[in-house]
Amino acid sequence: MKPQTTLRLLFPQWQGGGNPSYMLGARLLAWLAPEADGPVEEVSVAEPDGKPLDVLDGVLARDAVLAQLHDARRRIDRHQPGRIVVLGGDCGVDLAPFAYLNQRYEGDLAVLWIDAHSDLFSNRVLPNSNAHVLGSLMGQGDPEFLAAVKIPIKPGNAMIAGWRKLPEKFAELQTFEDELAERLHIQRVGPEELVGTSEPVLAWLRATGAKHLAVHFDLDVLDPTLFRSLTFSKPGEPAPTENDIQAGRMTLQQVVGLLNDVAREVDVVGLGITEHMPWDAIALSEALSELPLIGNAREQG
Repeated sequence: MKPQTTLRLLFPQWQGGGNPSYMLGARLLAWLAPEADGPVEEVSVAEPDGKPLDVLDGVLARDAVLAQLHDARRRIDRHQPGRIVVLGGDCGVDLAPFAYLNQRYEGDLAVLWIDAHSDLFSNRVLPNSNAHVLGSLMGQGDPEFLAAVKIPIKPGNAMIAGWRKLPEKFAELQTFEDELAERLHIQRVGPEELVGTSEPVLAWLRATGAKHLAVHFDLDVLDPTLFRSLTFSKPGEPAPTENDIQAGRMTLQQVVGLLNDVAREVDVVGLGITEHMPWDAIALSEALSELPLIGNAREQG
C-alpha cells in the first residue's frame, strides 16, 4: 500500500444521466485541472452514437454503467491509492472510488456530498443511476450496484451540503428521500445555512469522529445565474422555476472556502467533481464538425 499515492481518475460517464454532453464536459474539466502529481487513469466509456438508451430492470443504460463501474474499480485496484481525484461525468462516477476508499480505511470515512440534490434515490423511483449513487454508498438500492460497495458508509457519516428540497409536485420522491435520510441519519444543509460560514459542516464532521473524508462536488450546486457551465444554464431554455427540480444557490467561492475549511479539520482522501456542462464549448465543437476543411464538410466541394 502507498498511503500518499493520489490517483487521478478521468471518468467521462454520461449514460447515468442520459446526457452525452457530460463526456465533453469531463474531458474539458480534466484539461482545465492542474497537472497531476501521481498516476492517471481514464475509464473506458462508450462514445454516444445517437441511439436511445434502454432501461433494463429500472436502470437507464444498466449494462454500460455497470461495465464502467467495474472498469473503474479495476483501474483503482491496479494502483491501490491512498487518495483519489475523480473528474466526471455524471454523479455516478463517484460510486467505485468512494466505495474503495471506505473499504481501504475500514469504514472510517465520512462523505460530504456538495449537491443541490440528494442522489439518494434508486431504480424503485428513478431510472437515472446518477441519482442513486449516495444511496448505493449507504448500502441501499439495486443489488448489482451494491455489489461494488463492500463496506457501506456508516449511518451518520454522510452530509448533503447545498441541498434544496424538491417542489410539491415531486412529493413522492421527496418522501422517499426523507425516509431514507432519516433512517441513515444523513444531515442535509441548505445553501442559506452556509452563507459566510462552514460551521454546520464542521460541526457534523467533528461529530462523526471520522479521520478521513471524501467530497463529492456536483457543479449543479452552484447558482446557474453566476456560473454558466451547468445543466440548468442551457442557452435558449427557460430558467428553472420554484416548481421545477431545484437549481443550486451556492457560489464557487463559497464551495472553495468550505473545502479549504474541512481540509484543515480532516484528511481529505477523495474529491469527485461532476456534471460540468460547458455549453459554449459544446456548441463550438458541434459547429466545427460541420465546417469545410476541418469537419464533416471537408470532403465536399
